[in-house]
Amino acid sequence: MVIVALSIFLFLIFTVLGGFHFYWLFGGVWGLKSVIPTKENELSNLSIPKLATLIVGLTLTLFGLLYLVKSGLINVQIPNWIINYGYWFIPSIFILRAIGEFNYVGFFKKIKNTKFSKADTEVFSPLCLIIGIIGILIQLIHI
Repeated sequence: MVIVALSIFLFLIFTVLGGFHFYWLFGGVWGLKSVIPTKENELSNLSIPKLATLIVGLTLTLFGLLYLVKSGLINVQIPNWIINYGYWFIPSIFILRAIGEFNYVGFFKKIKNTKFSKADTEVFSPLCLIIGIIGILIQLIHI
């Protein structure tokens, strides 16, 4: 029952995150200034390619669906390599994202006074850590 609840929780998180990316893909601008890393005291002139936004949105949605399968609420045959490795890979990605690349993102970033870095410290990195921990818990409980 715990695996079901945690898997549904991750499904919901990934669905919302994927939804944001689809919103931005189709021209939405809310929150966009807070999600792109910048150097200190600089505005971002970075234009994220629509294809990259689509890929991230689809990937996050797929991650959510994989956890819905994990919950047992939908029954889809998944290749063994996904079961053996994928459910460890997903939380690993998010724990690494929470740690960061030591410059712009993660708990150990150097640049800390931008709009993005503040959002990263308060929301993005903690959320990534929570996703990673829950994903690992699901795997450990399931063993």
